[in-house]
Amino acid sequence: MGHPRKARKKYDTPSHPWNADRIKSENKLIQKYGLKNKKEVWKAETAVKRYRRDARHLLGMETEQTQLESKQLLAHLINAGILAEDAKLESILDLTVEDVLRRRLQTMVHKKGLANTAKQARLFITHGHIALNGKKINSPSFMVKKGEEELISFYPGSPMEKYHKEQEKTAEKAE
Repeated sequence: MGHPRKARKKYDTPSHPWNADRIKSENKLIQKYGLKNKKEVWKAETAVKRYRRDARHLLGMETEQTQLESKQLLAHLINAGILAEDAKLESILDLTVEDVLRRRLQTMVHKKGLANTAKQARLFITHGHIALNGKKINSPSFMVKKGEEELISFYPGSPMEKYHKEQEKTAEKAE
């Protein structure tokens, strides 16, 4: 047992650290999603591994308890927005790292148009300019649930909110 105040790692490191194909694919993900380092990719990979492991375990057994657990796992992934509403347990086996990375607050802020790039979205979040339902969130890795996507906005009183509104007005006038 470890110390109660020191959390354990939430990711697994690669077994072969100098695999060129893996390094290239991780670098593409870092560039696409504006991640800080490879540890964030490894966290997403570990989450996908755990979901897939649980799905394989539940598919291998047929009891009332496994049916209950499979419903709970599907409900969790659907509520998180990682899977579609009509997904089945077998579709968990098709999950990718990108499915998890798409649900991060950093990616959502960029997709929503509040930031020009994913790196700028990360900067806005860490500097406290982004809020979810009026509550400031300063963690770019925050996983946004399906119903919360529309609630992402600038923090009230943030100078970036005023700047963004001015940019929208000048864009409308240009049209």
